[in-house]
Amino acid sequence: MSKSDQLLKALANSTKAGGGIHSAAELAFMLNLTCDAAFRKFLTDCEKRGQIRRVLKGFYESSITPPEPTTAIYKLIKKMRSGVLSYISLESQLSQTGDISQIVMGRVTVVTKGRSGCFDTPYGTIELTHTKQPVEKIVPNLYYDPDIKMYRAKTVQALADLKHCKRNLHMVER
Repeated sequence: MSKSDQLLKALANSTKAGGGIHSAAELAFMLNLTCDAAFRKFLTDCEKRGQIRRVLKGFYESSITPPEPTTAIYKLIKKMRSGVLSYISLESQLSQTGDISQIVMGRVTVVTKGRSGCFDTPYGTIELTHTKQPVEKIVPNLYYDPDIKMYRAKTVQALADLKHCKRNLHMVER
């Protein structure tokens, strides 16, 4: 079995198990290889052949067995900021709860203890906003959403995040 066939098989098995988006290091681990320059070139070659798709620098999915499109962006967010607290908040969460009448489309706003950044992906734009708030103050105002397998801010936290980030408060319906 060729190395690219092994990669596609590993990606297909991962998608069946609920995964689907992986870093280059994870893909190398799945194939029992080191993530060096040669492996990255192999990934680039697989991408050129259309076997895999780069969804963001360093993150890939199978073109043949991609993850579920409705949850793929959340899988990518978790991969991007693994190891730090990150949760759906700000306009995305307030739109979800109906506290603002605008529907956020093509963008997910996330508050994180990691670095801020804005990333365009095939699934939409991910906007990460760093918070300096202590974790102990944030965690009581979060809840776990099993559909996306991520934390979401309760309305009180999403509003506090909006104020803390000095975002537009005019759209809040209160």
